Amino acid sequence: MRIGIEAQRIFRKNKHGMDYVVLQEILQLQQMDHQNDYYVFVKPGPDHCVKDSSKVHIIEIDMPTYPLWEQYALPKAAKEIGVDILHCTSNTAPIHCNIPMILTLHDIIFLEPRDKKNKSLYQNMGWLYRRLVVPRILHKCRRIITVSEFEKNNIINRLNISERRMAMIYNGFNDWFRPIDDEEEKYKNYMPEKGFLFFLGNTDPKKNTERTLVAYSRYLERSEVKRPLLMADLDRDYLNGIISRNRIDNVREKIFMPGYIPNQDLPYIYNSAFAFLYTSLRESFGIPLLEAMACGTPVVTSNTSSMPEIGGINAIQVNPENADEIADMLIKLENDSEFYRQQKEWGMARAELFSWRKTAEQLLDLYREVYMER
Repeated sequence: MRIGIEAQRIFRKNKHGMDYVVLQEILQLQQMDHQNDYYVFVKPGPDHCVKDSSKVHIIEIDMPTYPLWEQYALPKAAKEIGVDILHCTSNTAPIHCNIPMILTLHDIIFLEPRDKKNKSLYQNMGWLYRRLVVPRILHKCRRIITVSEFEKNNIINRLNISERRMAMIYNGFNDWFRPIDDEEEKYKNYMPEKGFLFFLGNTDPKKNTERTLVAYSRYLERSEVKRPLLMADLDRDYLNGIISRNRIDNVREKIFMPGYIPNQDLPYIYNSAFAFLYTSLRESFGIPLLEAMACGTPVVTSNTSSMPEIGGINAIQVNPENADEIADMLIKLENDSEFYRQQKEWGMARAELFSWRKTAEQLLDLYREVYMER
């Protein structure tokens, strides 16, 4: 087979969720499949995280905007190379393309009501682009992959897609997420001492940053330890707005905000943290949940969308809209050492069920299936 994989953004320096997923799929396929040829279409960038090999060929396409790159340059390049299948990995795909396509549709949040408080131009433009493109491509895709049973059922019900055309393939996590001794004390690049709370959030309302900070304020009011909070990828002005609106000045001096944390530093952060807060309102999968669990870090997560499915029945699950529930669980972890130990053990055992190798094996099976149906 000659398989095309759209991976437009994997060479950018600051990668995010979908970038990491396709990057790990490509690296695993490169290791395990020595029969088929892969053509990986990327936009030029500083981080050359995948190298050419005998069966994996990197095709750099320079185009100024995402829509032009995907709608014009990608199908043109794929046709010129003569790929048998084109796998588009980031929720959208070319509208005009005669090559058999597979689409990874991580979620359909773009169909859900948009929070008017979201002022991010980047996020709002992405939301609009998906609303315009996805309905026009679904009928052209031979298979639609998604990443959890929750999201699969959601897509089937909302978009009226037959189950036969759907494929559910879980994500994995990198094997460097494990219990480790930070001999170099890399955590000190971000925090002065171990034993802090860690939260990965941003300005997207679904990340529930505001309510999580209210919960943290209530935790500080009740805790004897009063652990500091590390928050990644957030700016000070956004934080100040939350503090002012909710009158939670007690959090101001306890929060550390280093900006973007590279993925290779995250294992040291998780291992040095007392607990990880993953209190989103909605996730289609939730790789950070697995990463923290694999490191043996107790996680407080939400009882909504895919998070109970990924975290498992014994994970700490709270109503993400109830700040008191979040605070209660932080206090319980702090005061109940046996409960804390059980959560560490449960997380590490649960994480063993997921791997990028399993993801790639299922993906390769799907490529073969679609190829045989041409």
